[in-house]
Amino acid sequence: MDTTQAIAVLENAVPEPASGLPDDVFYYISRVTPMINVDLLIKDQDGRTLMAWRTEQYWGNGWHLPGGIVRFRETLDTRIRKVAETEVGSTVEFEPEPLSITQLISNKRRTRGHFISLLYKCRLPAGFIPENKGLAETDSGYLRWFSGCPEDLFRTQEVYRKYI
Repeated sequence: MDTTQAIAVLENAVPEPASGLPDDVFYYISRVTPMINVDLLIKDQDGRTLMAWRTEQYWGNGWHLPGGIVRFRETLDTRIRKVAETEVGSTVEFEPEPLSITQLISNKRRTRGHFISLLYKCRLPAGFIPENKGLAETDSGYLRWFSGCPEDLFRTQEVYRKYI
């Protein structure tokens, strides 16, 4: 199979990339191009930071700001709103400009080894309480407020330590 045929197979397998990619295709793409993601810095009135527990085969486990990879033809605003909805279970208001733009390049891994991350300062509606429906604290997606930076911060989030 030549490159043109391989691309045709991929295009047939993923007719609408904006809807998301199958894992094997996503991991391949992450080996050949940087992933662009948004992370949400959400603070409450007491200055605590909302974080989610994340378990990930490539980077391990730890507390992570809610965030996600920008999809094809998706605006940053849309990705911020979708992350808030799917990971936090709420709407958010956010500053239009990122608070920080960072890059992470791992020389030890190819899959999921290059990220460009945009950190956005966000606000939740007053009185927001994480629901954590049926989740234990060590389940991916469990939400918790932190008064300072947690000891077990997800490795890729070290660049945000000064904001947390």
